Amino acid sequence: MLKLKPVVLSFFSLLSLSFSHLREVSAGGRDQRNGLLAQRSEKMDIHLSRLSVLLLFLCSWISFTTTEAYDALDPNGNITIKWDIMSWTPDGYVAVVTIFNFQQYRHIEAPGWQLGWSWRKKEVIWSMVGAQATEQGDCSKFKGNIPHCCKKTPAIVDLLPGTPYTQQISNCCRGGVISSWAQDPATAVSSFQISVGQSGTTNTTVRAPRNITLKGPGPGYTCGPAQLVRPSKFISADKRRKTQALLTWNITCTYSQFLARKTPTCCVSLTSFYNETIVPCPTCSCGCQNSSQPDSCLDPKIASVVPASRKNSLEPLLQCTKHMCPIRVHWHVKTNYKEYWRVKVAITNFNYNMNYSQWNLVVQHPNFDNLTQLFSFNYKALNPYARINDTAMLWGIKFYNDLLSQAGPVGNVQSELLFQKNPLEFTFEKGWVFPRRIYFNGDNCVMPSPDSYPWLPNATPKLATSSFIILLITFFSFLILM
Repeated sequence: MLKLKPVVLSFFSLLSLSFSHLREVSAGGRDQRNGLLAQRSEKMDIHLSRLSVLLLFLCSWISFTTTEAYDALDPNGNITIKWDIMSWTPDGYVAVVTIFNFQQYRHIEAPGWQLGWSWRKKEVIWSMVGAQATEQGDCSKFKGNIPHCCKKTPAIVDLLPGTPYTQQISNCCRGGVISSWAQDPATAVSSFQISVGQSGTTNTTVRAPRNITLKGPGPGYTCGPAQLVRPSKFISADKRRKTQALLTWNITCTYSQFLARKTPTCCVSLTSFYNETIVPCPTCSCGCQNSSQPDSCLDPKIASVVPASRKNSLEPLLQCTKHMCPIRVHWHVKTNYKEYWRVKVAITNFNYNMNYSQWNLVVQHPNFDNLTQLFSFNYKALNPYARINDTAMLWGIKFYNDLLSQAGPVGNVQSELLFQKNPLEFTFEKGWVFPRRIYFNGDNCVMPSPDSYPWLPNATPKLATSSFIILLITFFSFLILM
């Protein structure tokens, strides 16, 4: 939603006063001589030009105050949290909370999601199955049976794999890791059961939690208020009976890369077989080396002697590069055939403290509608605009290269793509063979400037040398004849 601040209201007041002044100027001009009319007309032009500038500033200012997130390649992607009340208890209810990741290519990686909210009343959490609150809070007023959590603003996390079966529920206990919907819909869901007390025991007395927050695992998600929807329905194991929740709330959360972090997380470099130019990632794509803090990055030559305590901490430790990005994606136009062309894609990890599990890559290029073969990566076409098939999602093969290891000798994965040429579109000219944009794990990567792309030379070196020799022979022959 767009929020109009007092500054905007003041601007509209100024706008109305200015137009009133213009009307006065116009009315007074009828009684003046032609010279004065020309002067006043000039003044009116000045006023209008100033108003145009102010109006343009207002429009740009409003456009930057939007808080909603929108992804052009996944316009309907979101995380939906469903809060189903399944039964009533003497002082509250038992609910099943399910997190659905409907984002095509953005997943929640380790250390996993964290869900928080504020209670409207004096609710407590008596018990949980499949998840736990990070803090118990002050439960000193309870005697005998002590609640699981008494905090007004609890923070909930998933249980780890290997949790005893008595503490599990379906779709739980994966350490908070949730796959993207396109990679694996079966693991794009996470659930837990919660028993709430002191909350009311009917549909009219119970209240939905508010100020809901979702970390996945860091910031970036913005959640709307809980909405009352039609109760969820469930089918029995034998598929012969349907049951439904007593009450259901829906919460929708959307992601914004600008809220998640101040700087990008990846960049793109380019090369080709027909040009020796190597187009690196733009300098300072994800930040610059801090000369005042020499330990802000690590020289790969001394990485092997750095203490393990520093390399295994939760803080990012990047290899010193000119781009200072944790991830670099390299696109190399490798080979040209009569009816096909081949590309090599390599992903390199420059973070010594991060292993990327279930990584994925989204590439936009007009030739993906004629992708013929893919080596050592999984592939799925993303068609955000129905008939236009120019976007592909790539990810690693399970137990083979689905883990992008931390920076070092094995901190990279690569594959090759074979495209069939479309005679109506294909060309090596003007950088057509390079991608329009690339996403890594859902974050938009910094692309080089288009004017720096490896362009097709006018002539190959051999042809240029032959032409030069022929020109010299012709020139000397002309001199001898003279």
